[in-house]
Amino acid sequence: MIRLLLVLLMTLLASAAHADELRPGYLEFTQKSEHEWALVWKSPMRGGFTPATSPVLPKACAIKSVTSRAITGASVTTNSIVHCNGDVAGQSIGLEKFDTAQSDVLARVAPLGRPVQALRLTPAEPMAEIRMRPNRWQVASTYFIIGVEHILFGYDHLLFVVCLVLLLNGLWTIAKAATAFTLAHSITLIGTTLGFLGLPQRPVEAIIALSIMFLAIEIMKKDPNKPRLSERLPWLVAFVFGLLHGFGFAGALNEIGLPESDVPTALLTFNLGVEAGQLLVVGVSLATLAALQRMGEAGAARVVKIVTYAIGSISAYWLVERTIG
Repeated sequence: MIRLLLVLLMTLLASAAHADELRPGYLEFTQKSEHEWALVWKSPMRGGFTPATSPVLPKACAIKSVTSRAITGASVTTNSIVHCNGDVAGQSIGLEKFDTAQSDVLARVAPLGRPVQALRLTPAEPMAEIRMRPNRWQVASTYFIIGVEHILFGYDHLLFVVCLVLLLNGLWTIAKAATAFTLAHSITLIGTTLGFLGLPQRPVEAIIALSIMFLAIEIMKKDPNKPRLSERLPWLVAFVFGLLHGFGFAGALNEIGLPESDVPTALLTFNLGVEAGQLLVVGVSLATLAALQRMGEAGAARVVKIVTYAIGSISAYWLVERTIG
């Protein structure tokens, strides 16, 4: 168990600098004029992607020139100018040599004068049709899955939820704290995405790391005879930090944009996806704690202590990295 936790610690530290980014690859196809399009291909350097994994454009389109190629974080980003003869509606866009990948790719297609489309590419279905007008089910399913993936692979949000489970006792108490966290991050997510609220992303990410470190310290100082503020008013603590995490969710969502014709649908389903992922994390955490406790209270307490130290170390690293950059 200790070795497993150490492996988890090293894995999370390796991806610490970009803990709040969306993990899938990213393909953006934006129309600039009648015949000219801009292509951005962000290929992760891990997850089974290879240099041979490359965009497949509609039949009427061809790459005219590559304007830049750079390593950004853990991805290689290539910008190209594409020339297209005719309309791309009804044609397909996707990736070739994608079958070895272990992650999805989000394709964003933005034609002039028509709604932006968000398409999800997978190794099983590497091509997707560009429609004249995206239907609501396409938008809903795409953004729901993005929301689930973001809570599961946005490690800072995931660790915050795990800390809530480790800190609090009782399903009802955890449920109230999780509901407060949900309500709070929904407020700032929607407000920021619609342009009513806004904070610089770097300070937000640093404070999110601080929120995780705060909960880790609270877990270590937990005393049944002297409940701390986070135990007496867990919903308040979860709500305050949830407001900040909402800015983080909004920053990730802004990376991919929203389809103009279905903003409410995209926002709602992304948020529902986040909640589905959050409930999954809570359920797995509670089940794991229950299994450990059946093996003995002393052993369970020792594992919780190790996990808490690991989470505290990771969040401290994130705080320093995001502060000094």
